[in-house]
Formats: sequence, structure tokens, C-alpha cells
Amino acid sequence: METRRRFVSAIFLAAASLVWLGVAAFSQNPPPLREHKPASEQGPAETPEVPSANKHMLDENEKEIKKKVERLYDLASELKAEVEKTDSSKVLSLNLIKKAEEIEKLAHEIKSRSKG
Repeated sequence: METRRRFVSAIFLAAASLVWLGVAAFSQNPPPLREHKPASEQGPAETPEVPSANKHMLDENEKEIKKKVERLYDLASELKAEVEKTDSSKVLSLNLIKKAEEIEKLAHEIKSRSKG
């Protein structure tokens, strides 16, 4: 019975660490700071290095990852609350297992999207 509790705790910790890693990955690359020049000193408009279609796709990918990280955080919180209210030494809820599997699937999706 203790192994079930350890299993559920390990799944929760893994999900929480993936959420933390996902948030940390977004905070590692802040946008570069640009100096503000008066209009008279500005040259011609700079062309972006990334084509607009590719940039649009990257922006959509980033939005999707953020949504999935939020969902992962919500699921991990729900799982934690359910583990705390369930006596897993006597019964391991099927709902706990399904939620843990959903967390795992979502974490894999986030990982694969982050790799590109």
C-alpha cells in the first residue's frame, strides 16, 4: 500500500517538475532590450530575421505550449488535492490513475512541442 502512495507521489512530483521546467524554459530567453532612438536618428525599418509565416507558426506554437503548461499545472493541482483526500493505503482510485496518465501524456506533448 505504501508503494501506491509513493507511485502517486512520484507522478505528482514528476508533473510538478515538468511544469517548473516549462516555466523556466520560457523565462530563460527574455526579449532583447532595444534602445529608443528619436525618429530623426532612426534608419530604415529593420526587416525581421524570421519570415512572417514562420514567425506566426512559432507564435502559435508558443501560445499552445503555454496553454498546455497551464492545463498541466491545473491537473497536477487536482491530482494533489485528490491524493490528499483519498486514503491510498486502502484504495487506489481509478480517477487518480487516469489523471496521472493524462498528466504524463500532456507532459510528453509539451516536451515534443518545446523541441520543435
